[in-house]
Amino acid sequence: MRRLEIARALLHRPKLLLLDEATVGLDVKARADILSHVRQLVTEQGIGVLWATHLFDEIIPSDNLVILHQGRVLARGEVAQVLKEAGAQDVNSAFMRVTGVQSGGLAS
Repeated sequence: MRRLEIARALLHRPKLLLLDEATVGLDVKARADILSHVRQLVTEQGIGVLWATHLFDEIIPSDNLVILHQGRVLARGEVAQVLKEAGAQDVNSAFMRVTGVQSGGLAS
């Protein structure tokens, strides 16, 4: 169904594709297939993609990353830049550092 939704969104040849939690609830293979397909669209057709996700494993080093929290942009840039500025080794740690969110919930 998700592939069909993406195909329908592409019918009018948009320059920008907005995907909000596009792989939530999918099995591992279906998630990988959707990610691969969208990245292929970017590479081959030059489509811009705004991909909103809470699944940090969907982010790769070549992505541009924006960390949003409570309606505010807290960090943005290439993944390596965001990690460096946050003093973190991975996106999960960077997110927790810049938002103050702890692994068990929100910080006080």
